Amino acid sequence: MTIITDWTDAKAKAFTRETLGFEHSLHERPMFDDEGLISLLDRYPREHLGVFTMGHDPEDWRSWRNGSAGDLSAEQLLRAVMDGRIWLNLRHTNDFLPDYAELEREIFAEKEARSGLKTFKRDLGILISSANAQVFYHLDTPLVSLWQLRGQKKAWVYPVENTHVTPEQIERVILRESAEQIAFRRDMDDGAQVFDLTPGKMVTWRQNAPHRIENGPMLNVSLSVEFMTMAAAMRANVIYANGVLRKAGIRPQLQTVPHPAALAKVGFARVAKAVGLVKQFERQLPSTFDLREGVPT
Repeated sequence: MTIITDWTDAKAKAFTRETLGFEHSLHERPMFDDEGLISLLDRYPREHLGVFTMGHDPEDWRSWRNGSAGDLSAEQLLRAVMDGRIWLNLRHTNDFLPDYAELEREIFAEKEARSGLKTFKRDLGILISSANAQVFYHLDTPLVSLWQLRGQKKAWVYPVENTHVTPEQIERVILRESAEQIAFRRDMDDGAQVFDLTPGKMVTWRQNAPHRIENGPMLNVSLSVEFMTMAAAMRANVIYANGVLRKAGIRPQLQTVPHPAALAKVGFARVAKAVGLVKQFERQLPSTFDLREGVPT
């Protein structure tokens, strides 16, 4: 049985190169009902759980805050999401839980068979979030697909070109100098593709494409699947190298492989990472609230 139910030759060819919407069947699986979510939250390593809250204005990206769930039970955690303004991010579930590792293998076996691409650095993340919660305008280093399982959300996906994000902003994210959020104005929505995501819908976009999310007035559950291809990894390394070079006062260009300069930058980026050349600039978001002391609303 296929997971994505509307593959076409055109979509297979455009996969990772364009923003695409798909239909899928994952929302029908019991692992995502309340009992399944409680089991997931009970088994997932608490030290890896991302707990966040945020403001209501999509331009107020600095209101994104990191928190802690402490020793709350799985049932209490799910109740906190239902009652508050919380975004739980369970990254790399495939690395910690056998059933999610099997789901990852199933998803990528189909993606690779249909697209012809080889993938690696796979991250199967589960997002459990409150009614009306949001994720601010931001971009990611790897390729991403977002699968809606429960509830409704709206996704805005923006062009990668300079009109919406500058090379310097992408470099800072890939160098981990800033949180993934980027300053946003509402008039930027004019250039976005908008997707209304309901259970059984999935959207995937070009690497580094900025995007933002707003939940509908109900609990939301989504699958965030991150991955790399060889082309995506090379692009990330070229941008990483450009960020390091820019710190040295150089104004680098973004070449694509197999350009000789791009290949040289891939090698330079690997060396820079190995010696920790820019490690000191990496930014950590401090924890500023504890769910045991009350649920942000």
